[in-house]
Order: sequence, then structure tokens, then C-alpha cells
Amino acid sequence: MADVNQQVIEEFRANGGEVGGRFAHAPLVLLTTKGAKTGRPHTTPAVYLRDGERVLVFATNAGADTHPAWYHNLLADPEVTVELGGQRLTARAAPLEGEERDRMYARQAALDPAFAAYQERTGRVIPVVALHLDGERLRAFGDELVKIHDYFREELARLRAGQAPASELRANCLAFCDGLSAHHGGEERVAFPWLEERHPELKEPLERLRHEHVAIAALIEELRGATDPATLERVAGELEAHFTYEEEQLVPLLNTLTSVPWA
Repeated sequence: MADVNQQVIEEFRANGGEVGGRFAHAPLVLLTTKGAKTGRPHTTPAVYLRDGERVLVFATNAGADTHPAWYHNLLADPEVTVELGGQRLTARAAPLEGEERDRMYARQAALDPAFAAYQERTGRVIPVVALHLDGERLRAFGDELVKIHDYFREELARLRAGQAPASELRANCLAFCDGLSAHHGGEERVAFPWLEERHPELKEPLERLRHEHVAIAALIEELRGATDPATLERVAGELEAHFTYEEEQLVPLLNTLTSVPWA
């Protein structure tokens, strides 16, 4: 296994994060931790799930009954290094707990059934670890918003393609709904009030965005109840119009900011 991992690491670094074989087309990071006993760096390829600003990795150990070494390492020292595409970033690792852990693992298992099989194979609860990336805040905040929107655009396009079996499509729809609801909830709780207080000129656009959140939330509830092409198309139309308007109104301002409370 060590030799296989080393081949993946070398291929990843040589090709800007692209690899073949069993990790072909999978979202992959290289996670480097410090040995809990030796202090020496150890690098491991890991499939990840993007959750807003966080990168989530899963200590599956292919369903074995023991946690992988990298998980023990980051418990001892949560400061890790993450290679994501062509970027090399420092990050702070924090295991998720309780309902949040369960929800995020279920989301990953819906996207990749192998993760459901890993959990069924072992009696331990497979840890989910959030990696809070330091270096990504060097990018403009407006560009970050567009990146998050593009993620949801891509997920919705996959759902509309309808190539998965009905059960998998249903699970993917629920994961999409949860992710979008969390994104809009974060905007309502933190981003919009903060922007409105400091930039009164945004009052009218932010009110419109809030109203659109309500309309989209109603469509999302329909989608939770019944995954059908007509509802997906309505969600796609409303969401694209919403994203486009939000980007037009907020991205230029966000790109001028040097700090925000949700970073």
C-alpha cells in the first residue's frame, strides 16, 4: 500500500493534482501530518468533499477496524499541510462530532457508495475531519462566492443529467438540498447583516436576495419530497437567476475587502 500511495503522490505532484488508476476523476488531496511519535512528515492521498470554505476528509482506512495513522497524527498536532490541485496550503484539522459528522458522512456516502460500504465493514464510527485552509483567504472574497456558486451549479447539472439510479439520484438530491440550505443560512445569519450594516447602499439588493432565498427554499422542499425533472428545471432556473444577480451586486464589493467575519 505504501508503494501505491507513493506512486499516487508522485503522479499528483507531477500533474497538478490529476491522477489515474483508482483515484481517476476522484476529488483528491494530499494530506501531510507530523508523526505523533516521530515528528516526521507523512503524506497520504485522500478523497475529499468540499463544504463551503472547508475541505472534509474521511478516516476510512478502507473499512478496517483501526483508524489510519494520519488521523492519530492530526489529533496529536492539528496543524497540517494540504496539497489541493497545484496549491500547497497550511490548514487546521478539526474532527466533526455528532449530528454534523453523521450528516457529512451521509453526504459523502451518497456521492460515492464505497464510503457506505466502508462504514458497514467496521464497528468503529469513521471520523470526518474538517480542514480549515489558511492560504485560501489570500484570494478575493468575491471570487470565493463565485466558486461556491459554481460548485452548486455543477452539482445541479449532474442531477439534471439523471444518469444515476433512482435511489442514488434521490440521495444526491438530498445532499444538494442540505448544502444549498446551509449556504443560504450562513448568508442570512452572518454575511447579509454584516454587509447591510457597513454598506447601506446594499439594502435593496440584499432584501431582494432574502426574498429569493424564501422562494428557493420552497422549491428545495418540493425537491426533498419528490425528485422529478420538472422540479429540477424550476430549481435550476431560479437558482441561476439568483446566483447571477448576487454576483452582479456583491462580487465587485467583496473583492475590495481585506477581511470578513465569515472567513
